[in-house]
Amino acid sequence: MSELSLLFPTAAQVAAEFPAPVYLAQRHYLIDGELCHWSGELAEVFSPVQIRDETTGQIAAARLGATPLLDSAAALTALDAAVRAYDLGRGEWPTMPLLQRIRHVEQFLAAMQQKRADVVNLLMWEIGKNAADAAKEFDRTCDYIRDTIQALKQQDRADSHFITEQGVLGKIRRVPLGVALCMGPFNYPLNETFTTLIPALMMGNTVVFKPAKYGVLLIEPLLDAFRSCFPAGVINVIYGRGRETVGALMQSGKVDVLAFIGTNKGASDLKRLHPKPHRLKAVLGLDAKNPAIVLPCADLPATAKEVIAGALAFNGQRCTALKIIFVPRAQAAALLPLLAAQIDALKLAMPWQAGAQITPLPEPGKTDAMAALIADARDHGAQVVNSGGGDFAGSLMRPALLYPVSPQMRLYQEEQFGPLVPVVPYDDISEVIDYVIHSNFGQQLSIFGTDGRAIGPLVDIFANQVGRININSQCQRSPDSFPFTGRKDSAEGTLSVQDALHQFSIPTLVATKGNEAGINLVRDMVQQRDSAFLATDFLF
Repeated sequence: MSELSLLFPTAAQVAAEFPAPVYLAQRHYLIDGELCHWSGELAEVFSPVQIRDETTGQIAAARLGATPLLDSAAALTALDAAVRAYDLGRGEWPTMPLLQRIRHVEQFLAAMQQKRADVVNLLMWEIGKNAADAAKEFDRTCDYIRDTIQALKQQDRADSHFITEQGVLGKIRRVPLGVALCMGPFNYPLNETFTTLIPALMMGNTVVFKPAKYGVLLIEPLLDAFRSCFPAGVINVIYGRGRETVGALMQSGKVDVLAFIGTNKGASDLKRLHPKPHRLKAVLGLDAKNPAIVLPCADLPATAKEVIAGALAFNGQRCTALKIIFVPRAQAAALLPLLAAQIDALKLAMPWQAGAQITPLPEPGKTDAMAALIADARDHGAQVVNSGGGDFAGSLMRPALLYPVSPQMRLYQEEQFGPLVPVVPYDDISEVIDYVIHSNFGQQLSIFGTDGRAIGPLVDIFANQVGRININSQCQRSPDSFPFTGRKDSAEGTLSVQDALHQFSIPTLVATKGNEAGINLVRDMVQQRDSAFLATDFLF
């Protein structure tokens, strides 16, 4: 029996330390304000946490539950409900006064917070997120909803006044786009999903929401809150295989906004299915291969600590993770032991155990895929630097530090999305610049150094290549008030609290001649409250 196998608990140890969720055979989903029953096939949900047999020592994934494998007919029924609720912009939700829409969202937030323990527990058991990060994801999502409410109020305050330009009196307000299809990723199945779902709803769009492939059961505790807090058809929640459900939705041509966080290939395939692509607004968060660029002037101990934190937080399963490390060849011998020491200090454990930093991987076959990348790197001359790096048992893998990584290796270009840290030596900074410029991805990068004369020119070069440049810090999304975007195959659109509201809306202008007759007519409509669009109410 391997050492890593012993880290998995027996059934008795699970019961003693942290009980697994009660098996949930979910057969309901939300369409048109009703929890519908599904009598068809279900998809089994297994935990990345594996249970060790006390007698044989064999490990097997814990069964958590099952979710409905809806077909295209059910998915299209959900879409039709959203289309009816929007009613070409004439429905109750898109025409509802903003303050009332905010009240619905606040009601949902209150109901959601009552389910905190259930959702946090499922985040641990479904995707292997450690207890602290699972709680942080839930709380950050609640904060995001509050911040979005405040940003929307501020936007409406700014839009409440009239403007005059060149003899024209006008009022500009942002209005919804239509029906949105929202799909989030498995690594942040609550937070990343809600960063598109909530602004889409708050701007007056109606939504069809399909949870991530992994981290799907954790939406079940929120279904009744969605049902009770929003008018019928405003939010519809479906499950099932994407090719059978999402494909049908896109082919219908009735989806106005695609909010998708996943691979660029998946996004391209979905967009191609839409019969009128010029009418489809896409908000996409996609792949990344974020480099860490270590300069000769870098503080190596501080750099090593930040690089490993950025590379291996949540096992490296973040689009914002540092996925390739460039180091001057002359500094490699000094940096590599520091990186290895940081990796060795990480605690491999089950998600609920205190101090857990490396936890089981949720994707079936992921450890085998990581092992294949390591084997390819070794075949082309790289070595695993840290002791035991790449060893795995079941779904748990010890992170591997690989050096020297070269362009012939898959790890040089492919996004590993797992606990591998490839280090590339360079002789001249032009080699790194060439990599960034010609990369298919352009989300973020990190520069580590202490000499502004060396860092400054790189900032100017990379500002036109990536969406965010981090100096002496890891790549990340936060704070949510900052723009989160990318270039090339890494993103389409910008997500921050304010930007997301803009992504799910479009400015509309009402204008008239700024003469006495025009001004008087508009004044009368405002005073008589003939038009909600023209209203000058100030939201507090």
